[in-house]
Amino acid sequence: MANTLFDKIWDRHVVKSIPDGPSVLYIDKHFIHEVTSPQAFSGIEKRGLKVFRPKQVVATADHNVPTKDQHLPIKEYLSRMQVEKLTENCANHNIELYGLGHPYQGIVHIIGPELGITQPGMTIVCGDSHTSTHGAFGAIAFGIGTSEVEMVFASQCVLQTKPKSMRINIEGELPPGVVSKDIVLYIIAKISAAGATGYFVEFAGSAIRRLSMEARMTICNMSIEMGARGGMIAPDETTFEYMKGRRFAPVGAEWDRKVAEWKELVSADDAVFDKEIFIKAEDIQPMITYGTNPGLGIAVNSLIPVAETIPDEGERKNLEKALAYMGLTGGKSLIGMPVQHIFIGSCTNARIEDLRLVAGVVKGRKKNEHVQVMIVPGSQQVARQAHEEGLDQIFIEAGFEIRQAGCSACLGMNEDKIPAGEYCISTSNRNFEGRQGAGARTLLASPLTAAAAAITGVVTDIRDLPPVNS
Repeated sequence: MANTLFDKIWDRHVVKSIPDGPSVLYIDKHFIHEVTSPQAFSGIEKRGLKVFRPKQVVATADHNVPTKDQHLPIKEYLSRMQVEKLTENCANHNIELYGLGHPYQGIVHIIGPELGITQPGMTIVCGDSHTSTHGAFGAIAFGIGTSEVEMVFASQCVLQTKPKSMRINIEGELPPGVVSKDIVLYIIAKISAAGATGYFVEFAGSAIRRLSMEARMTICNMSIEMGARGGMIAPDETTFEYMKGRRFAPVGAEWDRKVAEWKELVSADDAVFDKEIFIKAEDIQPMITYGTNPGLGIAVNSLIPVAETIPDEGERKNLEKALAYMGLTGGKSLIGMPVQHIFIGSCTNARIEDLRLVAGVVKGRKKNEHVQVMIVPGSQQVARQAHEEGLDQIFIEAGFEIRQAGCSACLGMNEDKIPAGEYCISTSNRNFEGRQGAGARTLLASPLTAAAAAITGVVTDIRDLPPVNS
């Protein structure tokens, strides 16, 4: 059987295979943050160990940090304790920390790529499910639990059972108004939030190859939301162009050597996958979710499904429960429904390209007076670049609130929460009950759809938004 991209990287990193069991997999880069690392540090210290290879660990503070007044002490006690403990642990174990105030601080899955730390052919882990983001560079990247974080601290290896392989091929031209977030929401709606369980997914096809690196990261980020162990895209000239000159990318002769090596990281023409899915890019429309998992999504101009038409009793009850929580009715359109909040941020859509998309929609416009709009850059570097390009001024003139870098309202783990019962169109990755705060109602969408709703105050098809001067 010819090698897939996944096989090539996996095989190079297997230290030992256990008969009828997992493999001992070597890890090239270990990202950590303040939420999942404290217990792991405590675990190795109780065993009298130090971090085995601290130079292969990179730390940042992102989940618990406030996105206002980051120069002041964190008000929330638990958040403050977790951030302080991360600082203490990194100092004790000689780990590079990009904490609050550092120019490289930001969401862990944004700073790795923008600094050139994330590279093709690597194995990458973090105590965070959306580590799959890094797979956009042709890496095997996946989230691990606290006990596994401790395992990597102690040995730079982790026990893993090799997943099955899936390839999702998207061919053709994307319609106007459709961006990468719509692609991945369409896939998840098509195969369900559990449709890739047990698989590691490679995204391929002409529509994928035409995407920018930032768009590819959005897709791999949300591969986890279809149940996959992770997602990946073969590196190509787009990848190399993005990486070249970044802070920790190879330089000179080493760069040339690495690029030659990375060009081999593609699935063979006759590679065999356990499952393949084929999608026409022309079929994808601007998407939005209506339920309480990312698989409950529709084209923004479609009708919410009617529970009575679903034959499977379990699926029918799940839809009824989701619609009850969301306060929505089957058979109705979301178009024109008022929303109270717009959140543009998270490890899914808080990169500079996302902010440019939003600025392109809102330039010369004002937000609807009944909507609160929060823009949260994914890193200090994104914030700095947005300022240099004048994007922040466009947002300010539109009436948007611009925050400092962090995970923010993606999850109810910091001060940026959505009030109970209110609707938020969010560019983040999860719409579970209470994800953005107790009782909050989340509609996942692309930055374009979020921007359109910010202007109109209601769910809007970006394709129907009139020109600025109309």
